Amino acid sequence: MSTLAFDWSRTREVADASLHEFAVDVCADLSKPQKELHSKYLYDELGSALFEAITRLPEYGLTRADAHLLYQHSGEIARLAEHPEIVIELGSGTGEKTRHVLATLPRPRYIPIDVSPKALARCERDLADIAQVRPLALPYLDGMASAASHRRLGERLLVMFLGSTIGNFERPLAVEFLCDLRRVLQPGDTFLIGADLVKEPDRMLAAYDDPIGLTAAFNLNLLGRINRELGGDFNPRNFAHEARWNERESRIEMHLRSRANQTVHIAETDFAVRFQTGETIWTESSNKFQLPEICEMASRTGFRVLAQWVDREWPFVESLWVAQ
Repeated sequence: MSTLAFDWSRTREVADASLHEFAVDVCADLSKPQKELHSKYLYDELGSALFEAITRLPEYGLTRADAHLLYQHSGEIARLAEHPEIVIELGSGTGEKTRHVLATLPRPRYIPIDVSPKALARCERDLADIAQVRPLALPYLDGMASAASHRRLGERLLVMFLGSTIGNFERPLAVEFLCDLRRVLQPGDTFLIGADLVKEPDRMLAAYDDPIGLTAAFNLNLLGRINRELGGDFNPRNFAHEARWNERESRIEMHLRSRANQTVHIAETDFAVRFQTGETIWTESSNKFQLPEICEMASRTGFRVLAQWVDREWPFVESLWVAQ
């Protein structure tokens, strides 16, 4: 078996470390003046299922635009990337959208990197017909370093970062992350990055506050996760989902607003946090971009833009960069 295959025996070890990190982060972030919780914790098993349902809502056009561009331009992406032997995907999930690109290549080695063992297992099962799938259950940069270290001399590498996940980073952290990623790559390696573009505020807000309440359930599930995994006593009925457009920062923010003065206890960490009526927990930022900003970000982080494809129905861009 390849050394890149996922070591399923480490699942419990990884889970224990992740639970400890979750507990530490929750206490630290709820102690800040503006209470917050990291968006990555929205995606437990239930949260991931809710998000999958959100992506199918008519109000949420981002995922459809992403998939449409990959389907429409997969051959051109493969050609401009010079038909790489290795495709690495950061935050792959099940790899469903990536099939379009993999299918244009002669059975590449595909290395999906994700923190969800279930998503990786499905990815390995569903894409084995068109690629040599070698999952890695690691954070992005750790997974990148591991995957890149196994490349053979002369092999071309394509890294994919889809779905505007870059928008979940604050802009300075996005630049820092992309610089760190560039250091793992060699000149000539290519990087396909998706980004959601600025559009009418009402249209963006509807995507994060849908009329049937799926996004509210997704957001509130984070409190449920704290209850389940850390012994919290949050009453989700005491919080309301809220989506905001921050025009100055060009981002959608998701918050959970306290409906009352209340104190919440988290048993596993012997931690208590007080909320005033109207006080919020900031759970996610979804930064939106202008096209020139994507090109500037590439040049600042050691890349050059080879091509950009924009979906006109839901303004969204796939950009193919090459490492300089």
